[in-house]
Amino acid sequence: MHRIALTLVLAGALGAPAAGSAMDMPLKAGVLSPAMPAPELKLAGTDGKPLHLARFRGRVVLLAFGYSRCPEVCPTTLATLAGARKKLGADAAGVQVVYVTVDPERDDAEQMRKFLGVFDPTFIGGIGTRAEIDAAQKSYGVSSTKKVFGSGGYGIAHTSSIYMIDRAGRLAAVMPYGHTVDDFVHDLQILLRG
Repeated sequence: MHRIALTLVLAGALGAPAAGSAMDMPLKAGVLSPAMPAPELKLAGTDGKPLHLARFRGRVVLLAFGYSRCPEVCPTTLATLAGARKKLGADAAGVQVVYVTVDPERDDAEQMRKFLGVFDPTFIGGIGTRAEIDAAQKSYGVSSTKKVFGSGGYGIAHTSSIYMIDRAGRLAAVMPYGHTVDDFVHDLQILLRG
């Protein structure tokens, strides 16, 4: 995972295009060069099927981590991804959003389905035990920290980047939080051509 982070920093600094792709324009996201096989997930999906990235081969996968009670970052991210899929029109069929919870104690399948369905009914959530979620986070270099409030409730600070996995199952780029719908559309159109 340190290789993912280091490669991303170097690629972002150099503005290098993803190796082996059909891109004629650079991505807005930080590019991994060369693209590497995306670490596999071993989770349950909110669609009732095992959540393995191999299921989505042939589509571009936007993978992110968050939780249903997130007050700002997660809803903003999901609204942006839903907006990008909508703007893609018919090409949206080639894009799958996968959203893995960092709060397995509160996010079961029903909770995540309801939460994701507000944004786009095609979004699939990733759920599992604490150990399974921790393993998924570690494989992508995602960190999360529980912050307990005085009332006994808690929030979770977490990595908010979106991992862009190409049609061949390679981790091609990472989009930092805060990019626009148009930035995602730009990059997705390139990745869909690849």
